[in-house]
Amino acid sequence: MDQARSAISQIFNSEPHSYTRFNLPDNMEGDTSQVEMIQSSDMNEEVGENGDEDHLSHKSNRKPHVAQNFECTTKNLCFMAATIVFTFVIGYLTGYLVHKNKDLNCSCAPSEDDVTHQTGAVPFMDWDDVKKLLGDKLNTSNLEIALSQLSSSNHRAGSPGDEDLGNKVITKFKEYGMKTWTDEYFVKVQDPPASGYNRIVFKNGPEERPTGFLSYSASGTARGAVLYARYGQEKDLKQLKDMNIDMNGRVMLVRAGRISFAEKVANAAKVNASAVLIYPDPIDYPIGNDTSLFGHVHMGSGDPYTPGFPSFNYTQFPPVQSSGLPNILAQTITTGMGTKILRQLGGRAQPDGWESINRLGDESDVITVEVNNVLTEKRINNVFGVIKGFVDADRYVVIGAQRDAWGPGFAASTVGTSVLVELARSISDMVENDGFKPRRSIVFASWSAGEYGSVGATEWLEGYLSSLSMKAVTYINLDGIVTGQDGFKVAASPLLHSLIQNTLKEVNYDKDKSLLSQFGKNNSESTILEPLRMDSAAYPFLAFSGIPSVAFRFHSGSSDYPYFGTTLDTQQNLNSVTASQVPQLAVRAGQFAGHIALRLVHDHLLQMDLKKYNQLIRSHVVQINMRVKAVQRLQPQLLPKTLTGQWLVMASGSYNRVSSILTADIQNSDLENMETCRMINDRVMTVERNFLSPYVSPIDSPFRHILLGSGPHTLKALSSDLDALKTASPEANAELFRNKLAQATWTIQACANSLAGDIWSLDNEF
Repeated sequence: MDQARSAISQIFNSEPHSYTRFNLPDNMEGDTSQVEMIQSSDMNEEVGENGDEDHLSHKSNRKPHVAQNFECTTKNLCFMAATIVFTFVIGYLTGYLVHKNKDLNCSCAPSEDDVTHQTGAVPFMDWDDVKKLLGDKLNTSNLEIALSQLSSSNHRAGSPGDEDLGNKVITKFKEYGMKTWTDEYFVKVQDPPASGYNRIVFKNGPEERPTGFLSYSASGTARGAVLYARYGQEKDLKQLKDMNIDMNGRVMLVRAGRISFAEKVANAAKVNASAVLIYPDPIDYPIGNDTSLFGHVHMGSGDPYTPGFPSFNYTQFPPVQSSGLPNILAQTITTGMGTKILRQLGGRAQPDGWESINRLGDESDVITVEVNNVLTEKRINNVFGVIKGFVDADRYVVIGAQRDAWGPGFAASTVGTSVLVELARSISDMVENDGFKPRRSIVFASWSAGEYGSVGATEWLEGYLSSLSMKAVTYINLDGIVTGQDGFKVAASPLLHSLIQNTLKEVNYDKDKSLLSQFGKNNSESTILEPLRMDSAAYPFLAFSGIPSVAFRFHSGSSDYPYFGTTLDTQQNLNSVTASQVPQLAVRAGQFAGHIALRLVHDHLLQMDLKKYNQLIRSHVVQINMRVKAVQRLQPQLLPKTLTGQWLVMASGSYNRVSSILTADIQNSDLENMETCRMINDRVMTVERNFLSPYVSPIDSPFRHILLGSGPHTLKALSSDLDALKTASPEANAELFRNKLAQATWTIQACANSLAGDIWSLDNEF
């Protein structure tokens, strides 16, 4: 009897049986447990077998019963019979109760009425509730506190101020209960001469010693005639070339803005200029006559002396340097120095539309430029915190902001770092106190050496490229997110365009209007979307690592924020261009970034529009086909008639077809099937990285993306090659073009093959 009571007690007091096909993390530290479902039929069989054994144990192969040999009384026989019956009843009740308990607790086959919206052990929180939680926690008062705590007057990369700020950030992450870590790098950068100086001398006049500088300039002395080249864009230089102006050996004087310093210098080097002087024109930069400009001219990102490798320990790698380092001198000068030179230039008048009454300069306008920058090694630290996902913890969204600046860097880094910390606090609080359980992880990153060309971010990518390119879902960049209040711009991978448009509708700019209605009207793609800039930290994530990325900013009209790259980037000056609405705008920026991140870690399936790349691919293919036909008509000796764009068209069609099929599969998929969702998401995540050309070296051409990257492997470069062939330019190379065309064609087809999934699903008719 006591044994029976014990058995029944164990049945009711034991843990209920539950079932899952997956090992699910029980806590944020990744501990796993697995429970196995015991089928009720198996249990019945077990009970039945035990019952048979009980009966068999009372059977005997001996002779029939003889009372006088058995030595048993009638009382003994009755007790034995009662025991057998009682055992049978207990066995039956035990089986029944276990079976009933099993039916009540088994989660593998619930009725339709009992189905809850959940994935595995993670409760599904309605998206509207997630949005409301973020809106409640991310507010102006907390943002103002963060801006005050993280402001710094001096935090240049590798300085004590930079390290102190990094310590503040990681302390915040720890306070929020996040897992944190730090990566240390030893990078080489150029700084201005410690004891000497850089100088310019125009027409044997007084020597000028600018305090601003451009890191990674070539060193030495150049002497040549000044040539005014507006912004130094390719189209500006083409206008000069069309005027039959000799640019060989000239010292280009260009205005800051429109494109990066590195692009200006690279364009000048292509036309054999000897040096480049960059000044802030008062039309674009009303910052006074004596304000210095700081920047870099590396046509790339990361440490240019360890291209393709992380600078964990520079002694491990051979003494190589990036192909993006310029071989000509580059120096910034003040507005006063630039306008003084412009007033004295002779020569031909400037082309129409160049917004100036000055002349271009002639051979007598000689200037001497001397650059003595010094190469130094800096120890920098990237700081990280992570909120781990509850289902796919090994898939993550990365949110990052640079921490360093040339001076106060309030708009360049302080606002972004503050929003980064506030997003970490808000989302951590949602997880800790409000029951929000993200399916995927969120990594918060504070980069150093961003002013030297996204060095910290790129070194991290180089160090963990094989892991990040497969597991990082998206990168969201928070650099320079508030530089005005009159407009809103977003630059992103086409995969994210639909998600961005939906987010703009959800984030309120003020009490009654969304960001989309405020700035985008009814055509967001033309008014809000812009190309991703090479000097953005989001660019190497996209073009080097193949990770869909987004960067955005509040801005003032068409002009850039004038205080970037100066020591005047202060809170007071940012307030002057935002009507003192910095905290409010920063909250809106944080909500925009937070909505994108939370949507990507909340949904079963990644909200990425595969078909958005179709239009971009098709437009390039059309341009290339048109140019091929033009070359065959005008220069038939260069391209044979047998060369057509058919294969490129077919590759484009393959991507279009496969992306449409996968989109349909996504719409018809079972969201409760975790394995199916994970497989679909992994296929979606291959798209961006499969647009990285496998035919070029990341050392020579780090931005390998054939559609959004930079270099001779891109589809844009193919069109330029055809333009050179059409005019029989000396640099035209028909054989090289044919090789590049084949490589680009197969890169697109390979992306389509990967997107198709299983090998038997591929288009073998190509």
